[in-house]
Amino acid sequence: MAETRKASRFIVPVAVAGVAAATIGLVPALAASGDPDLPEITAAQLIEKIAASDTQTLSGTFRISTDLGLPALSGLASGLGGGGGTSSADPTEKLTQLFSGSHTLRVAADGPDRQKLTLLDGSDEYSLVHNGADVWAYDSKSREAFHEKISGDRGDRGDRGEGPEGLPGTPKQLADEVLKAAGDTTSVTVGGTAKVAGRDAYQLVIKPKQNGSTVESVKIAVDAATGTPLKFTLASVEGGKPVLDAGFTKVDFGRPAASEFDFKAPKGAKVTEGAAEKAGEDAGAESGGHGGPFGDALPGGLGGGLADLGGDGVNVIGEGWTTIAKLDTGAPAPKTEDAPKEFQGFLDSFGDKVSGKFGSGTLFKTKLVNALLTDDGKVYVGAVTKDTLVNAANAAK
Repeated sequence: MAETRKASRFIVPVAVAGVAAATIGLVPALAASGDPDLPEITAAQLIEKIAASDTQTLSGTFRISTDLGLPALSGLASGLGGGGGTSSADPTEKLTQLFSGSHTLRVAADGPDRQKLTLLDGSDEYSLVHNGADVWAYDSKSREAFHEKISGDRGDRGDRGEGPEGLPGTPKQLADEVLKAAGDTTSVTVGGTAKVAGRDAYQLVIKPKQNGSTVESVKIAVDAATGTPLKFTLASVEGGKPVLDAGFTKVDFGRPAASEFDFKAPKGAKVTEGAAEKAGEDAGAESGGHGGPFGDALPGGLGGGLADLGGDGVNVIGEGWTTIAKLDTGAPAPKTEDAPKEFQGFLDSFGDKVSGKFGSGTLFKTKLVNALLTDDGKVYVGAVTKDTLVNAANAAK
């Protein structure tokens, strides 16, 4: 039974504490025309269904699209001499691709000890396989492989809803991060039903009650039969494409074949072994926040919270969805004209000069997280609008 519960925490971690009953809409879901006709359910009951879900095995196809409103990054890394000497198969490098654009992945999981993710990129594939004490990654384009042995404490990331080496979060993991932050600053309701990956689902809708957040809404499609979230959509107040749209296009909750998790480096592939010292580095990274590649960018406790950004040096302003972290660097802000030429253009393309009672500075903006760097070296950052950041800086004077 203990092993079963561990497996459940990998696939569908049940961290829904912090959802205040007073904020949960009690209006049951009603099917719209063309949507599945499901029994009525309240938001409170749907959250309980997510918490009680016990999905341990699955396989399927997963689509993730990210649009932070950033300018194109192509050529920036090479212009700054990026690339280092790391293996192209190293997961910590490869999975950063998920921060932008659209990607299709094949996924399979069999409890906390066996998971596989394959990132499809045209005719090329990148595979990440966790099987017991071994983590393998293989990049078919470069024909490079990465291998690392993991100890029991490092392999037990299922207790936190994480896969090995930063496996991106499932819709369930992302849903948990949002629900942990829900309180009296949040509206949680049921927004009807939908078909997702061929399965009947309820739509859980989460919205900030506060003005000033960049988040317009979070929608979570929850499998009606299992309680497993199938799709997660984060929309910005700016409109346009969602900041994050992650969900299954195909899913099967049966147990994948054991051979799915077998891996042997192809003949002639260059194999890089992970360093033993990496265990200590990973432990430090885990303590600072987790929750998939987008958890740390979300507001109000999602993925660790803004208070984790700089430890004791950070002051937290506000609460909930309009939380702002303030950091005083103690030094004047660097001038963009002093930056390398390639980086200077990048900064100028998403940085606006602003001024107020606080003085003057530069506002770096995305569709989700904005940051104000004042000329006297103070930093204000949060998932809040430009005006909210400027008002916070003015009030701090």
